[in-house]
Amino acid sequence: MPSHLSVGWSRVTPRSVDTDRASGTDLETSSPEVDAALRRILEGTAAKTGAEFFAALVENLAKALGTAGAWVTEYVPEHDRLNALAFRLFDGWLEGFTAQVSGTPCEVAIRERRLLHIPERLLDLYPNDERMGAVGAVSYMGVPLIGADGAVMGHLAVMHVAPLPLGPRMLAVFRIFASRAAAELSRLRAERSLREREEKLARLVESAMDAIVEVDAELRVTQLNPAAEVMLGARATELLGASFIERMAQESGAELRRCIGELDARDPGSRSLWLTRGLALCRTSREPFSAEATLARTDQNGATYYTLILRDQSDRLEAERRIQSLSAEAEYLREEIDAVVRADAILGQSPALQQVLADTALVAAAESTVLIQGETGTGKELFARAIHRASARKDKPLVKVNCAAVPASLMESEFFGHERGAFTGATQRRVGRFVLAHGGTLFLDEIGELPLDLQAKLLRVLQEGELEPVGSSKTIKVDVRIVAATNRDLAAEVRAGRFREDLYYRLSVFPLRLPPLRERPGDVERLAQAFVERIGRRLGRTFLPLSRECIRRLEAYAWPGNVRELENVIERAAVISRDARLNLDRALPDIAAEPPTPAAASAPAGEARVLRASEIEALERDNVQRALVAANGRVSGTGGAAELLGIPASTLASRMKALGLKR
Repeated sequence: MPSHLSVGWSRVTPRSVDTDRASGTDLETSSPEVDAALRRILEGTAAKTGAEFFAALVENLAKALGTAGAWVTEYVPEHDRLNALAFRLFDGWLEGFTAQVSGTPCEVAIRERRLLHIPERLLDLYPNDERMGAVGAVSYMGVPLIGADGAVMGHLAVMHVAPLPLGPRMLAVFRIFASRAAAELSRLRAERSLREREEKLARLVESAMDAIVEVDAELRVTQLNPAAEVMLGARATELLGASFIERMAQESGAELRRCIGELDARDPGSRSLWLTRGLALCRTSREPFSAEATLARTDQNGATYYTLILRDQSDRLEAERRIQSLSAEAEYLREEIDAVVRADAILGQSPALQQVLADTALVAAAESTVLIQGETGTGKELFARAIHRASARKDKPLVKVNCAAVPASLMESEFFGHERGAFTGATQRRVGRFVLAHGGTLFLDEIGELPLDLQAKLLRVLQEGELEPVGSSKTIKVDVRIVAATNRDLAAEVRAGRFREDLYYRLSVFPLRLPPLRERPGDVERLAQAFVERIGRRLGRTFLPLSRECIRRLEAYAWPGNVRELENVIERAAVISRDARLNLDRALPDIAAEPPTPAAASAPAGEARVLRASEIEALERDNVQRALVAANGRVSGTGGAAELLGIPASTLASRMKALGLKR
């Protein structure tokens, strides 16, 4: 231990000096000794910061006060510990020094937040402080380092192996060193806090799933996070300094510039906004995508920057499309189940019907396209469902499109779907019926009503198995079996130029003609009796079996509306009947076709067909006229002529036009 450190010290009793009292009026702040201490601090620490600063500080403090040791520590209140920032003892350094506060001289300075001076007999006061005992410590002086918020940041202390009296010079020098240590520790803590916040912010930005892109006033990329690299499909080195506007669609670039102009005009406190339309962007691979976006402006060092937070909508839109598709598919399945529950088996024993049923069983197992032809009410949709249920696609959806019920302007969207914004009113993306029917069967009812321009697009889908939604350039593959139906003579429509010949041949791979009810002798009775039982269950009533007179009257009628008209007649008769007997008087039209005579049956086939067609047309015209009169001229809706006849309103309108009838 160097002897020059303990020369001429008088013996005094241990005492502590309050910080306030120690700064009394007798303090000589401008003495040569104080000035020398100041010069020593300035010269020793001027070019140093952090650990080097504290090492220089305690080294110069020990030299200025002539003590054996000096140290500066940082206080960790959570653990009640002092961690040395620099610890000088004799002519060496203690690295990594740490100590508990309790039971040490430092405790009073820390707890009571004041300067503590013990001029001698230190070990008598702290006999359990093994560290002080090991170096033969005699005296101690320490002071807490208080931050701007009033909290204890750390501790500055000196220790000597001889008595250490307190005088104005020593107190002034000690305080100068303590103030400088507190200032540097405050700076370090602020720097550390700033660094921690920056690191936390950096982790937050880098771990964000949303893309964050900063651009300058020229819209060149200045910063971006990893999510932005993934979203844009490029590394930061490729994007930094590049124009961000080049990755946008033209309309999105204009929208971004407009929003920037709006931000620039706002007050500094409200310079952020949400881009309600989003942005249309593209990846490096030129793959387009849509992103939600928010925009904020910041100013730094006289420069202006804009921060874009982008969220790729592809996954969300795909999820929405999937949900929409599943919801629509579920709705179709519910309708399918309801239809299956409502419908009985196809009834009839006539040879004509049995032949159609046999053909249906044959074609159902194949993947062939089926064209079902027949008059209104012959059960075309019922046979389409039978084909689907007997096919390998029975577990997939059966999707129906009535080509006569959809406006021509919306037919393409109905078939193929559309993207949002594809046309006026397209506020949401829509999944087309072909996509909904993927893997299953698509039933195109009233195919003869399809416009010519859409016939060409339908033919392409049938030939290539792919389509493009309206407003999209993305091609979608579909696997759909087509079952089409019509009450028109498509061959005649082809000859008249109203239907494409190539589409006709594509659809009629397996034509299936359904016989009208008048060609099914014996089936009227069977069907009528089945309808009586079904309608009786629905109405909660019991009806007697049909009498021979009722059956004769039913079989005498030509049934231009076929099975559907028969069901409607039976239901009307059941509703107006007051007892268990069916009343056909008001339900059955007055004019009924006479049963074919043997002479007519033996007449030449061509002549018989002409007579039958003309009679049927007259009967159909009369029947439609009666229905219009009963409905007061209304075609559709509740109580309309279409409902009375049991046919779709679109079909009735088509027949009225063909028959030359008006309301």
